This record gives sequence, C-alpha cells and structure tokens, in this order.
Amino acid sequence: MIKVLFICHGNICRSTMAESVFTHLVKQNGLEDLFEIDSAATSREEIGNEPHYGTRRKLAQVGIPLVAHRARQLTRDDYLYYDYLIGMDTANIRNMTRMVGGSDSLGKIYKLLTFAGRGDDVADPWYTGDFDATYRDVSEGCAALLKQLQDLGKC
Repeated sequence: MIKVLFICHGNICRSTMAESVFTHLVKQNGLEDLFEIDSAATSREEIGNEPHYGTRRKLAQVGIPLVAHRARQLTRDDYLYYDYLIGMDTANIRNMTRMVGGSDSLGKIYKLLTFAGRGDDVADPWYTGDFDATYRDVSEGCAALLKQLQDLGKC
C-alpha cells in the first residue's frame, strides 16, 4: 500500500483538489487497491471545513469526483504513517518540516511540481481566485507523481 498525503495551508483548496485528482487518476488506472490517499493542512484555520466552493466547482467542471473531506491539520503521526507527504508550495514544505520534528530524516517530504520537473509552487487560488491555474498545476503534478511511481515499479 502506497500512502500519499497532500498538504497545503488550509486544506480546502489545493490539497483537497490534489487528493481528488490523484484519487481519480489512480482509479482510472485500476490501482485503487494499491493506494491510500488523504490531505491535510499546516494551519488550524479551516479545520472541519469542506473543500472551497472554487475547488468543488472546478472539479465538477472537468468531471472529477470530489473526495468527501473535512479539513484537518498535519500531525507528527502522519509523517510516520504516510510514505509521501506532498506540499503545494515552499511555505508548506517549511511548515511541514517544522511540524514533523524539524527535519525530513526519512525523506518523505516533497513539493508536488518537483515530480513534473519543476520547482514552482502550485498556484494558490485563495489569493488569486484562479482555480483554472491551480487545476493545471495540480493535474500536471499528480500525473507526474503517478507516472514516477509506476516507472519505479511501486504500482
């Protein structure tokens, strides 16, 4: 079982979009029995809230089912449990590292777009309102992540 946790600041926009997109890709490839996929936040601001309406609207527009989710905060136990902890931007990575004990000693923390060969941050629609750009980034990163895992023979 490959355990993947997507992480952003509030866990209502980018990480929930990535959770839904990656879940959809995994199901399309008939690999759902090989994965456990979830998402979390680095902050406590949105805990208990559903995904942002912009995320819900964009996913519906492209025909990707929204994974039912309520925002929750990343924990140290998540670091020990998940194989991949994937942040959406540089600030997420910094906060994730701090929250799990100050270092990524197990080499589990990644920024999503690095799987696509880019060091960019995933566009944050909280500030831009541009869920199309966020979707493009998330889709590219999730597809590249799945391809890399397949290429490595992990699934």
